[in-house]
Amino acid sequence: MVVSGGKGLKRAAKKRVTADFYDFLTFPTPALAESENFAGGPFRSNVRAFLTKHALLPPPSALFPHLLTWQIVFRVGELTEGPDAPAVCLDVVEEDVARSRSVYCDQCRVFGWSGHPVCGKRYHFIIKADGSSIGGYHKPCMCCGDILHLSESKCKSCNHVTTTDDVEDWVYHQLENTTHLLHGVVHANGYGHLLRVNGREGGSRFLSGIHIMDFWDRLCKTLGVRKVSVMDVSKKYGIEYRMLHAIMKGHPWYGDWGYKFGSGSYCLTHEAYKSAVESLSNLPLSTFSHGRMPNSRVEDMIKYYQSLSEHELVNIRDLFCFIMGLIGDAHKTASNVDETTCKKRCFNASGLSMSWDKSGIERVEQAMIRVLCAVSESKWVSWRALRGAASKLGSPELLDYCLGELGGKMVYGGMVVNSQCNPQTGVYEFRLEAATGACYGILAKNNSLGSKYPSEENLLQCLRYLYDSLLHPQMMVNYEAGTRTLAMNSAQKLFDCKQFVKDYNPEMWPLSDSQMFRLSCHVELVDEFEDSEAITPPELVVLPLNATVAELKNQAANAFQDVYLRFRRLQVDGLHGYSGVDDSTQVKLLLGSRDVVCVRGRCIGKNGLSKFRMERGLERWTVDCSCGAKDDDGERMLACDICGVWRHTRCSDIHDTDPVPARFVCLKCQNCESKLKCSGHCKDETVTNVSGSSCFRNGLPVPSDVI
Repeated sequence: MVVSGGKGLKRAAKKRVTADFYDFLTFPTPALAESENFAGGPFRSNVRAFLTKHALLPPPSALFPHLLTWQIVFRVGELTEGPDAPAVCLDVVEEDVARSRSVYCDQCRVFGWSGHPVCGKRYHFIIKADGSSIGGYHKPCMCCGDILHLSESKCKSCNHVTTTDDVEDWVYHQLENTTHLLHGVVHANGYGHLLRVNGREGGSRFLSGIHIMDFWDRLCKTLGVRKVSVMDVSKKYGIEYRMLHAIMKGHPWYGDWGYKFGSGSYCLTHEAYKSAVESLSNLPLSTFSHGRMPNSRVEDMIKYYQSLSEHELVNIRDLFCFIMGLIGDAHKTASNVDETTCKKRCFNASGLSMSWDKSGIERVEQAMIRVLCAVSESKWVSWRALRGAASKLGSPELLDYCLGELGGKMVYGGMVVNSQCNPQTGVYEFRLEAATGACYGILAKNNSLGSKYPSEENLLQCLRYLYDSLLHPQMMVNYEAGTRTLAMNSAQKLFDCKQFVKDYNPEMWPLSDSQMFRLSCHVELVDEFEDSEAITPPELVVLPLNATVAELKNQAANAFQDVYLRFRRLQVDGLHGYSGVDDSTQVKLLLGSRDVVCVRGRCIGKNGLSKFRMERGLERWTVDCSCGAKDDDGERMLACDICGVWRHTRCSDIHDTDPVPARFVCLKCQNCESKLKCSGHCKDETVTNVSGSSCFRNGLPVPSDVI
């Protein structure tokens, strides 16, 4: 049973009894959409019904009717009582766009939806990092941050008087806050943007990034969301996770939930993205074995991890999958997970396995231990030195296997072999230590997976170093000259592909009511000129099986009036291609099996609504970059001071860290100016400055710690 009043919420806050709440880890269930007639319906009506049924509308809703804040409280898992019973509050801020401080959507502009009309409503789905709610009876003091009851205007700590405008400023600030565990916004037409996902690295106490994404995905399916975009600049362990995940899995982290390539910056295509993923992830590790002594730090690391793996690590994908697997196991082991999860991993499709007789293994191990005994107790011996000392006693594969097993072995005389990754050189080292309690503490720190594996700390150090050396396009010094160009180009393409989209295709879901049918309605305005940049998405209309043309016209008008501000006064006159059809004609008989229709109409009294024509706003711009880009893609751009055409700064040989030039003239206009000077033409014959001044357009990064 969901909270339906202030009393239930108060009890949850005091006694931490969460049994009455839905479970965040399973809500909403697939059956909910069916039982509440959401399945197959449009988002505009589904979201209203969902909030009315499941959400509470606490203060300060009465103060700000243009920023209604709905609230749903969830339990997390099966623990429902006691002080440790986790609870999660989902805020749904229903924003009246016509009265909003930000009418236009920057995200729509970047993802190719800038031609959509401005919707009347935006719904922000937010989980705050501190566990509190945007709605409710308490707000922070705008001066000192102390918590005030909504009825209190004066802070007892600093005497600051909080006004209604201050509270409204605070609510708007929450819509821009970058620390939320979840922030997704969906326009009334069902097009949305996932702005923020922050898991445990991002400050979450109970929820991982996977928990949050699972919930968001279930919610979008239930509500009939059409498409959701995400600008993926997520981080994990402090590195670009979209790059690392693409190397390991062939797609970004969000791809695990069906997000696919939307559009690439700098005019990159899906084919270019796929080619870059395959080229870089399939580069053989033998590329970094130069056959020269001494080995490079990267080569030592690669050989060490090859020695730890039971199966052959062939390429870059194998290497990073193996290391990430070890990190995952190290984290589980640190949380007292059974050591059986820490088995050697297989990432090679060939399934090649090695086996040696016990006497051969013991012979090599004893030779290595004798070397360690010969040096002083405090001195570390490198992995390469031990391998060289036993090189005549077995194959390279056997030597690598024994080195992988050496750490943590007990030796006669109460000694144990300890191992570490040298933080300065990145080389793995071994030494003998007294098997005391203190020694076991060191082993636990340096070797958290038991006897064979480095600690999580060392694994993360190696991961970051190998990422910088093998995947970062500006730091690939370990590649040979020929391979380096290919690798750098592929890596840069992966860096430049940040825009991903999931299409939920709600029109493909069966309707929960078998006595209804669904049409996709386009609209055509008969009294307006065609604008190629303005694109109005079709709206879903649900009608009874015996609905007439009059009912279709009425429902279509209501749908567009409800969703878009510019259509608030839309009057539908007829159906495109069916002029003269009587209003009493049944739609099913008229259209047959077709599920798409176009209505024709006009907007009565359009004064004041023209500014809501497109999400891009009233601004007009022209993009014509040397890379081929013809529209804003979220990357930094600047306009020519003569022709006003926008271009990427990077494509104009201006590095991202370079200062803004006081004046910028594109090559085309530079050539034109040179010709004019040579021919003696007067100044008035040059092109008029359109932009007025140079300015940079900044991208829309969404930094998230996704784990």
